[in-house]
Amino acid sequence: MLIRRSFWIVLCLLAMSFIAGIYTRSFVYYRLTYLLFLILIVSWLWGFLSIRGLSVNRYNRLVKLQVGSIFEERYELVNLTWYSRLWVQVEDLSKLPMSKGSKVISAVGGNQSRAYVVRTLLQQRGVFRLGPTRIITGDPFGIFQFQSEHPSEKRLMVLPYMAELDEFPSLPGFLPGGRALRRRTLEVSPHAAGVREYAPGDPLSRIHWRSTARRDRLMVKEFEQDPQADVWILLDAHKTSHYRGVSTKPEIPKDQFWFWTHKPKVTLPPDSFEYLISSSASIANYYLRTGRAVGFASIGRTFVALSVERGERQLIKILETLALMESEGSLPLLGLIGAQAPMITRGSTVVVLTPVCNEDLEAGVDGLLRRDLRPIVVLTDPVTFGENEMSSRIINHLRGREVPVSILFYGDDIKAGLEIGFSRQ
Repeated sequence: MLIRRSFWIVLCLLAMSFIAGIYTRSFVYYRLTYLLFLILIVSWLWGFLSIRGLSVNRYNRLVKLQVGSIFEERYELVNLTWYSRLWVQVEDLSKLPMSKGSKVISAVGGNQSRAYVVRTLLQQRGVFRLGPTRIITGDPFGIFQFQSEHPSEKRLMVLPYMAELDEFPSLPGFLPGGRALRRRTLEVSPHAAGVREYAPGDPLSRIHWRSTARRDRLMVKEFEQDPQADVWILLDAHKTSHYRGVSTKPEIPKDQFWFWTHKPKVTLPPDSFEYLISSSASIANYYLRTGRAVGFASIGRTFVALSVERGERQLIKILETLALMESEGSLPLLGLIGAQAPMITRGSTVVVLTPVCNEDLEAGVDGLLRRDLRPIVVLTDPVTFGENEMSSRIINHLRGREVPVSILFYGDDIKAGLEIGFSRQ
């Protein structure tokens, strides 16, 4: 229970009328005292009964969305008692940025429910708990205020912004194409290695029906690995490498109908790490759509390494990992390359995303080239993020060794920046 300022005003008036009644012995002041005391009692009882029998439910269809999407959530306030409420305030206590879930509802009838829909433009990646929700109500005079909190275990995962790239460098692998590698794989590839007897857990789509009919038992196809080179994405998450500018909140109209009539534009914050996070997601999506096997490695709070795989499942794993990444790593880029490079197959493409352009980057790229790997470098321009100038000497050395280098500027659209960034040479 919260005591409002009007309580002290009524209490002062009550005390003054009581003292005046004692000195003047006038029934007017005594009646005023009784009236003010009765108002306090009725107000407290009104507020106490108003908060009882109220509950709030929150419904949402999706638990995973990307930055730039519209998150739709339905609030339902339920009155479980027979008497009405004059007003009820629903307050959203979740940490979801730009959430508009708080609202005041008036005239809630007995045994009735009131619902409303809230649409939020997702601006920040991460995992957000959808709750708790606080219900606030009180008496008509505003003397007492009662509230109750309703916890919730529902969570929303906001995946990083991902652009649909139409083109990106696809470097030739170390091995020539056209010949199958003699290594078995659990994935479906164009190269069938033979058949074997069906085992529990094998997909029904792999059953070879001709061999099954001939041998009178279920037989499944086995495949060999595609000779196409793998792709690895190495993201620099060192805590002292990235630079951040002053972030400003975007202006979004309060009218919820605006989301249906306008397509919101995604604006990334002035943070080099956020630009590289979105670039990593876009690059992974591009290679996976073209049928390549993609792996991911980074060192934030912990070392994260996702082995190379194909398909939509791998993309979801990478996006979920990026949604939780923080630039708090203790190992610089050179250490990340040194730790992961020995695990990468020769001839693979290695996309290095980093904000630093110094001798460590050049040494890391040299190490990748010595291992017969094919590096691609994606940098963020420090000048547009408010930092010192970039070393053009390192960039010229990398391009002189035929290493593609792309530079992202603050304010660039991720799609345009990655597609034409390699032409800025």
